[in-house]
Amino acid sequence: MKILFIILRLLLGGFMIYGGIQKFQKPIPSPIEVVETAEKFKSPEKESTLQKILYISGSKQTGYFWQVLGICELLFGLLLVLQGTGFVGALFLLPITLHIFLFHLFLESDEMGELLQTGGLFAINILLVLKERSKWKHLLWMKPT
Repeated sequence: MKILFIILRLLLGGFMIYGGIQKFQKPIPSPIEVVETAEKFKSPEKESTLQKILYISGSKQTGYFWQVLGICELLFGLLLVLQGTGFVGALFLLPITLHIFLFHLFLESDEMGELLQTGGLFAINILLVLKERSKWKHLLWMKPT
């Protein structure tokens, strides 16, 4: 069982490190380029694609959010891969994996493969946090003094 959790940590950590690196691979498009790209998807049958383009482009246009997300994915993925910091990495990654899963659930629900992949990553993250519940359970169920 211990080996299974090590494999799950490495899998989730690897995905997060890869995703973090990918955030810095392409230059951020200018607002004009975003508008030009969005114009191509104005028809009602392409509304789903337009929503994804506008959401991701908006995150990039803030000038910080896309980069902060990439840094967090890299850092927390590394924490997860390292032996002594795996629990902290899993805990910090929980809102990020939830966000990724919800993005795919609401904006790419027709992509069953990606939905299963991101749902699986979120489930792995939950398992990794629950495995260490003895470390944080007392924070939720405090006894009155």
